[in-house]
Amino acid sequence: MPIYLDGHSTTPLAPEAMEAMAPWWHAQVGNPHSPHLSGMLASQAVETARSELASLIGSDPQELVFTSGATEANNIAIRGIALAALEGGIGRRDIVVSAIEHKSVLSSASSLRSAGFRIIEAPVDVNGIIDISALERLVGIETLLVSVMAVNNEVGSIQPLADVIRIARAAGALVHVDAAQGAGKLPLDCAEFDLASLSSHKIYGPMGIGALFISSAASLRPLPVLFGGGQEAGVRPGTVPTPLVVGFGAAAKVSRTRLVADAAHSGRLSALFLEELRSRQVQFIENVSAPSRVPGSLSLRFPGNEAMSIIVKASDRISISEGSACTSGQITASHVLLEMGFTHQEATETIRLYFSRYNREADAMEAAAVLSAIVAR
Repeated sequence: MPIYLDGHSTTPLAPEAMEAMAPWWHAQVGNPHSPHLSGMLASQAVETARSELASLIGSDPQELVFTSGATEANNIAIRGIALAALEGGIGRRDIVVSAIEHKSVLSSASSLRSAGFRIIEAPVDVNGIIDISALERLVGIETLLVSVMAVNNEVGSIQPLADVIRIARAAGALVHVDAAQGAGKLPLDCAEFDLASLSSHKIYGPMGIGALFISSAASLRPLPVLFGGGQEAGVRPGTVPTPLVVGFGAAAKVSRTRLVADAAHSGRLSALFLEELRSRQVQFIENVSAPSRVPGSLSLRFPGNEAMSIIVKASDRISISEGSACTSGQITASHVLLEMGFTHQEATETIRLYFSRYNREADAMEAAAVLSAIVAR
């Protein structure tokens, strides 16, 4: 199998998560919303997992709503708050987002324009860090919600959330953080936010499950965007998938205990990889400086080499992705890189890597050797 270095897309499943889920796929059957013993046991497992996730992000378990993933959580946070404002007669109609947010944030925000909301994008600098001075000018008495991600999913830049929160609070606006790429990689205290989106498969848990943190102290609670049986405190209807939630909880527990060790490990491997590239005299450019990015994350540009060509040629040896997004079969330059000031050409020369908990030094050395040989050709 190829060496897997695409951890921003998804992470390998932690053995602890796999082990925790195993009984719930066949031996232990029960709908956690059923009143019999099997249902009660499933419900207990769900609540244990909810508590583990809460411990990771510093929240109360009852402030967490399980969703199908961070995309759904982002939609509920943004559209749900907008719907609540409309229903509650709240006149604020500005929603401020950073220009490099995940598409699920940008698209859900844009969908509200037809309902009379104004979507304002705050610019970022060359490292993908939100321009705080610009944000201060853009956030005001008309701002309902400020949504800024913890860590960017393409370039790994860490956002100054303390400043974002300060600015939003001064204007009386709510704060939403897409923490899909930050949870498990950085210490997070969700008590500072009103809403935060989480993803299981970005912290070595199973795909298909995520969560939305909704602060009990928030001045406004999102309305549901789906309708059904009223599960998850009426915010997200549908049967909670016990095996996936249990796996999410187990992954959260491991991430909490390994937070510092994982960061050190990932950072060490990425540094070793760069050192090996340099020793092989490969010409490359780091798009984001080391202090600005999450440990283990790299956004690299190889001038004169198309990223997709490198990725295809390396695919039997290493799994990496590019700094651009494919939409309906058409390759378009990454909106993140373009907003950071890169040209279309530079964006298409960029690859993305993330060294995970389960990568080893040999992986970093081998990946550098493979990329060096491809670029040399």
